[in-house]
Amino acid sequence: MPDISVGAQVFDLCFHPTSSLLYTGLLTGDVKALAYDDQGNHEAKFNLRPSKRSCRALCLSEDGSTLWAGGKSKAIYAIDTTTGVVVETKNGAHDSPINRMRKLTQHTLVSGDDDGVIKLWDNRKPDGAIRAYTHHFDFISDFLYLDNKKHLVSTSGDGTLSVVDIRSKKTEPYAQSEDQEDELLSVASIRGGNKFVVGTQIGILSVFNKSSGWGDCVDRIPGHPSSIDTLCNLPSRYPSAHSTLLTGSSDGLVRAVQLFPTKLLGIVADHGEFPVERVVVDQAGEGEWVASVGHEEGVKLTHLREVFEDENEDEQDEDQDQGQSDQDEEHSDGDDHQVAAAPSPKHLVTVDMTGVGEGNVDTDGKQDTDDEEDADSSDEDEVEVERTRKRKQKEHDPLTAGRRKKGRNEIDADGAFFADL
Repeated sequence: MPDISVGAQVFDLCFHPTSSLLYTGLLTGDVKALAYDDQGNHEAKFNLRPSKRSCRALCLSEDGSTLWAGGKSKAIYAIDTTTGVVVETKNGAHDSPINRMRKLTQHTLVSGDDDGVIKLWDNRKPDGAIRAYTHHFDFISDFLYLDNKKHLVSTSGDGTLSVVDIRSKKTEPYAQSEDQEDELLSVASIRGGNKFVVGTQIGILSVFNKSSGWGDCVDRIPGHPSSIDTLCNLPSRYPSAHSTLLTGSSDGLVRAVQLFPTKLLGIVADHGEFPVERVVVDQAGEGEWVASVGHEEGVKLTHLREVFEDENEDEQDEDQDQGQSDQDEEHSDGDDHQVAAAPSPKHLVTVDMTGVGEGNVDTDGKQDTDDEEDADSSDEDEVEVERTRKRKQKEHDPLTAGRRKKGRNEIDADGAFFADL
């Protein structure tokens, strides 16, 4: 689908949970609603400007009937998505510009501002916020809500992550991490909500384990050359969704990164020189379209099928021919051992990333390499299996992508990125 131009820089966006509608908050203060279809067509549904100040944060009700907007005006606006009209305004909701918002339950909404203040709102109580939390002292960058525990996880530019129990009347956090010595910019859950990944300013993914507490991260995964400004989960229908995230970086690339084991699965979108501010999947995170925005005056929509499910037919034929050839070689040697190919989703590229992660470090602290495996192996069958694996990895090596026919959705990435992995 071609990029959707909206006429100004997009600060935030969100999808309608059930319909093919996209809402954008712009630098000019406008809120625009756009309809789209699978053929790449789109049209404007409504455009309103509740404030002349920039609109930085958007969130939708569970049924998509109400859209809340906030930003530099320090007010919160409730918009009827059917009519495109502001139905409620909370003037002076914050003392500083609002940076992030999130709908928590049917009646509760949370907002965070540039000074680190978090406010909890109940739409049944129009007088004001029901609680305000002031334990952060720098901008609130992201929210994550854990519905089973009624816990709100927030990240901040002050370098800490905090957890608030929204059922408690206390204004102190349930837990707060130690200073991570870097700005925390985004947060998402993996492994069914047992682990939490935080994107940082220096490009490291910090992993928190709920069973180990919130005091400090338990893993740090390097690899991104620039800050990780946004994180988004992959739809659950993909086999690796439980440990795969879409990352938006300030180098302009949206990547699919699998954790445990740590792999770069591919480049989803390229915004060129513009930093990626937001990445969202439609249909409440279970759809087929990924929307990403940078500092351009538009939205880039990418179909997940093109990235993860379509693969160049020539490459498939080559893989099948190579696999058949390998099996024929084994049979010719009189060995009854069969090489079984492990099932995996179809990705653009599958590249092992160095860094801390499960399964890539020996007990003695030394990283495994293919050469060491060949040297230590005394069984000829194991050596043959290893050689087969090497050949298949070489065919998918992104550094040699220019030597073969390029897939229709592959993107040329800077080779310097892989040098840092």
